[in-house]
Amino acid sequence: MSTDYSDLQRRMEGAINAFKHDLASLRTGRASSNLLDPIHVQAYGSSMPLNQVATVSVPEPRMISVSVWDKSMVGAVDRAIRESNLGFNPIVDGTNLRIPLPELNEQRRKELVKIAHTYAENAKVATRHVRRDGMDALKKAEKDGDISQDDQRVQSEKVQKLTDDTISQVDSLLATKEAEIMQV
Repeated sequence: MSTDYSDLQRRMEGAINAFKHDLASLRTGRASSNLLDPIHVQAYGSSMPLNQVATVSVPEPRMISVSVWDKSMVGAVDRAIRESNLGFNPIVDGTNLRIPLPELNEQRRKELVKIAHTYAENAKVATRHVRRDGMDALKKAEKDGDISQDDQRVQSEKVQKLTDDTISQVDSLLATKEAEIMQV
């Protein structure tokens, strides 16, 4: 029995993809429809993602437009955006909400970088959990006599290399996002 590298790799890529999604929701001074991804609206008796009650678009570099499908939901969408702690103040215009993006000040940029570092650490922890699972499987296989000690060592090195590559990818994505946030 050998370790299923494709499964370990798939799980580590899952950590990277989750990290990329988290980074996409961080504001960098340019408008992006992803900025509103974390927002949930109280609609029809349950909490729903904003994109299930409205269309989000970016008509200008510093403006987000939200077109609510059901006129009765405009107030709930407006309230959800204001209460999201993202610092947005929508302007209601019928069933549309226009969200101007203010300039990021230095303090807010530093807060965003801290949040990005938190996301990166979460991705690294997830990667290390996958590594631990792989190493445990190898130790068990050796103990059960399915693989030799040498095979276990060689395969452990492969798992460690996969882990190192994934963590360096997280660091690279973080550095790129940090530069994007801090550029004035």
